Amino acid sequence: MRRLGLSAVLALLLAVFGLAPGASAANPVPAELTFATDSASTTPGGTVNLSMTITNNKTYDVWFVYQTIEPTWLTTQRPDLKYGFTGCSLATATGSTPCSGTGPADLGTNYGATIPPGQSRTVTLTLQVAADSGCNGNIGFYSYFYAEFSDSTNASGGPVYTPETRVLCA
Repeated sequence: MRRLGLSAVLALLLAVFGLAPGASAANPVPAELTFATDSASTTPGGTVNLSMTITNNKTYDVWFVYQTIEPTWLTTQRPDLKYGFTGCSLATATGSTPCSGTGPADLGTNYGATIPPGQSRTVTLTLQVAADSGCNGNIGFYSYFYAEFSDSTNASGGPVYTPETRVLCA
């Protein structure tokens, strides 16, 4: 009985001082934005596909998504790096469909909202590195997003950083 009492006191102390394990896994963020690239490096004249996936972790539909994507500060400090987004596609159950808004703002319309609970949508941007681009530099982006749900709530997040793409000389 004495061991049980000591265990209970220890558990109480851990809970009071915030050392007990949290229940954060039970309450995921309402919407989550993740990035992936199909290659960690490319050469001048090459392309890299940058995939962005928004996941609806709520029990209500996502009705609206707004997203920005901007180069990181270190990327802007390399004027010899030349690149641009040349394509955009939304993955669907029947294949990919073209999207628009490949500039630095309002990528959200490309996700094809409404996004039902527990589902995600993936938009892939094609990053084209110019043939006369400088080498040995990293290209990276950051993003902010805002999502509205059918229960009249909203969520925002960011900055979310993309994996960096290294431009190598061949």
